[in-house]
Amino acid sequence: MDKTNLREQTARRLYSKITVEDSMAPGDKLPNEVELARQLGVSRATLREAIRDLTAQGILEVRRGKGTFVALGAAEGGPDFGKLQQVKGRLRDLFELRAIFEPQAARLACRRAGPEELADILDKGAAVERCIREGRDRTRADRAFHAAIVRATHNEFMMRLLPTISQGVEEAISTGEHAEALAQATLQDHALLMNFFRRRDEAGAEHAMAIHMLHAMEEMGLE
Repeated sequence: MDKTNLREQTARRLYSKITVEDSMAPGDKLPNEVELARQLGVSRATLREAIRDLTAQGILEVRRGKGTFVALGAAEGGPDFGKLQQVKGRLRDLFELRAIFEPQAARLACRRAGPEELADILDKGAAVERCIREGRDRTRADRAFHAAIVRATHNEFMMRLLPTISQGVEEAISTGEHAEALAQATLQDHALLMNFFRRRDEAGAEHAMAIHMLHAMEEMGLE
């Protein structure tokens, strides 16, 4: 069975387990990952992918530091797996574009940013870190960070792609898919990226942004 089919089959079995076998109510916490993977007879990696899918559909809710819970939306009907694949296809397209565009934007920004622009990039990167560490929504801060980088390229046509970049950031965060892992990857990747900006290391900034895009796609199951 290919990876996509196994992922979808596991999501369906998990949904059935929640609603039929265990009859879990909104607000109930799922068993821990090891036990749940054993019950379903799949790897923990496959289970995480299934949880991502059901989270995107509003069936599950991942609460940072607490675990995975049945969401209020679970009572509104079963998941639409066809719609889910459309959402994932859209996110994949957005992140493929970002993976092509943003590493080069980081390189140019590292080279061209004036002192105030560089300080703005670093300040906005620090704001993202604070949001993550304090458990607050980082959508606006993350959009502002990536926008600051694009503005510092001083490239008119790159600037025109800003709405697309902002949309990619917002959709990635709003899906809520495996939020904790995505947040931790963002913390590590942004720290590396800002270090290269401080040093005006163009190649390092480009590679760090490419790694950040790759990690985001992996965590969202878009690779």
